[in-house]
Amino acid sequence: MRRVGPVAFVLGFAGLLPQLLAVGLVFAGHGEGGIDKGIAHGIGQAIAFGYGSLILSFLGGMWWGFAMRREAGRREAGQGRLVAIAVVPSLVPVLLASVALGAGQPGWALVGLGSAVLLTLPVDRHLVATGEAPANWMRLRVPLSVGLGVLTIVAGAVSQGAVTRF
Repeated sequence: MRRVGPVAFVLGFAGLLPQLLAVGLVFAGHGEGGIDKGIAHGIGQAIAFGYGSLILSFLGGMWWGFAMRREAGRREAGQGRLVAIAVVPSLVPVLLASVALGAGQPGWALVGLGSAVLLTLPVDRHLVATGEAPANWMRLRVPLSVGLGVLTIVAGAVSQGAVTRF
């Protein structure tokens, strides 16, 4: 059975660093001191939303790749279903941007985005159960999705004023 290798684990966990930076900037924008609050806060929100959107779309791209390994045309193969599910992660940020950001509520856009990242786990679990994803896939996917999802939700909660300090 295929397995996720150690390099993927290292790079995967390193991929949480940009979102940690974004959350730090969002918090810095709420603190006292020499940092221009508006600039730090706005940059943190932009990084959190942009990076979270990028990774969510990347997950959909991985699902698309798994779908291409399925046989087309056979109803039970489910290529069409997985392809349809695979495009959703790219559409979520557009919907959130148009609704929450359009309403001047970037914090809620971040909370929605973080929630969407968490909701990717059942699809990944299904891919493991069907043998399409590597056996240790969830050892990588769970901490990364939970990490990115929670960090993005925290950035949103801070942006909305729901959290001001830890």
